[in-house]
Amino acid sequence: MDNITMIGIISIIISGMTITIGSIGPAIGEALALSRALESIAKQPDEAGTISRTLFVGLAMIESTAIYCLAVSIILLYANPFWNYFIKQVGATG
Repeated sequence: MDNITMIGIISIIISGMTITIGSIGPAIGEALALSRALESIAKQPDEAGTISRTLFVGLAMIESTAIYCLAVSIILLYANPFWNYFIKQVGATG
């Protein structure tokens, strides 16, 4: 197996792991944040607006982690910086 094929296989595996791990953590975090916010709203219904606003800001920040993992995964699949390096190496020796 040549270097180009190996880089492709490793990129696909790492991309899958990035999406898997990068989406499990935020999903758990969002679920915990939502459950705590619902508990807080149930205890203090008068503060529902403030709690909801804070919840949405927090959820957006948590979700940004998953979006960054998606961006890294797409870069690994479609714009991998290692491709050009190995193509140049093969071209120089081949």
